[in-house]
Order: sequence, then structure tokens, then C-alpha cells
Amino acid sequence: MSDTDQQKQRIDSEMPVMPVSVHAQYVKDFSFENPNTPASLRPSNAKPEMDVNLVIDAMKIEEEGNPDLYETTISLTVKSTREGKVLFISEVAYSALVTVRNVTQQQAHAILYVEVPQMLFPFARQVIANAVTSGGFPPLLLNPIDFRAMYQANRGQQQATIAA
Repeated sequence: MSDTDQQKQRIDSEMPVMPVSVHAQYVKDFSFENPNTPASLRPSNAKPEMDVNLVIDAMKIEEEGNPDLYETTISLTVKSTREGKVLFISEVAYSALVTVRNVTQQQAHAILYVEVPQMLFPFARQVIANAVTSGGFPPLLLNPIDFRAMYQANRGQQQATIAA
């Protein structure tokens, strides 16, 4: 065996195995509403308001032979209004089918609610951005989300509720 082969084998054996495997990612549900066209597309000096809502859900999928199969879904809703009139509403539920193995239940929960949404968000954001642009509006750039901070805040609220 050459030195290069031995080095490659050593590197391969030292690489950590990720506890999550992604089997598929997909748009589960999607809608775009442009209710006040063509008036909503006319130029205006009034700045539009943007309301962004994000919900994360994960559920165990019962499948023979894979007891560690889950579906994580991020539901992203963007509503834009100007002077009290709706410009557009876009909603996407973007999901991934994943297997999470060799971790504690607490670690699996964090993977399903932090790591998987972190992976899905750019794709969901792109679906929304494409719809908004196709609807005749300027490009919509949603800022990245700190899913870890969101997760920790939610866990803190849950623990405070339990303690009360």
C-alpha cells in the first residue's frame, strides 16, 4: 500500500460520522397571493411593511426498518402591506426527510429543530424570493436566522412555564 493510500485510509477513519442523513428535501405546500394587482404594482413613496413568520415542526415517521426517521418542516410566511393594503402573501412549507442516529433524544431534538432548519432555510427563502419576483415585486432578501438562539429561547420559555 502506498503512503498516499495509507494517508487517505487514516483520514477516512478519522472523519467523524454525521448523526443525520438527509433522504429528501421538498416543497410540501406553497402559495402566493397577489390580491390587489395592478394597483399594488404601481410606484409609491410609502414604504411597504413586511411581516415574516417562521414555524418549525418535526415529527417521527413510522417506517419499518428505520426507527429513526423524521420529517422536519419549516413553514415560512411573508406578508407585505402598504398603507393598510395587502401587496402580497407568500407561504411555503419546506421539509426534509432525515434519519437521526447514535445520539441522545435531547441531541436528536436539537438536530431536528436547529441543524435541519438551518439547512432548509436557504431553499425555503429562495422559493419565496422567486415567487415575489414572479409576482412583479422587487427582489425580497430575507436575512439569515439564528436557529440555535431561537431554539434556546424556546427551550427557556418551556422550562419557565414548567417551573411556574
